[in-house]
Amino acid sequence: MSAQVTVYSHVDITDTLARLYLFLAQSMDRCISEDARISYPEAELQAHLEATRAAALDMLSGNPVVKGKVEQEYRRVRALVQACHIDGPGRLAALNELKAERAVLQHKTMALSDLLAVFRAA
Repeated sequence: MSAQVTVYSHVDITDTLARLYLFLAQSMDRCISEDARISYPEAELQAHLEATRAAALDMLSGNPVVKGKVEQEYRRVRALVQACHIDGPGRLAALNELKAERAVLQHKTMALSDLLAVFRAA
């Protein structure tokens, strides 16, 4: 029995990673802003986030190092989001860490978006 390998284009991978970071950022924004929570239904955001995560991990299956980094980052962000929803002494520290992580995601998303624009223009 042979395994079939699918090769994805760099444009598709870049687009999927940019979308994943965008959805992660939106989930982080919901912890900070009431407007973000109201403007986008939670179930819809979670569905898009999970579908995009699954697509990204599938596309990265040929590179376990990068796949592991993306999965680790996803889990770290999700843990921060969960920690921000729990009242208690750790909430403020979690919010501060979440804001710092949000800035990192914003830079990654901008870089991926710029790269995607270059790829599409070529």
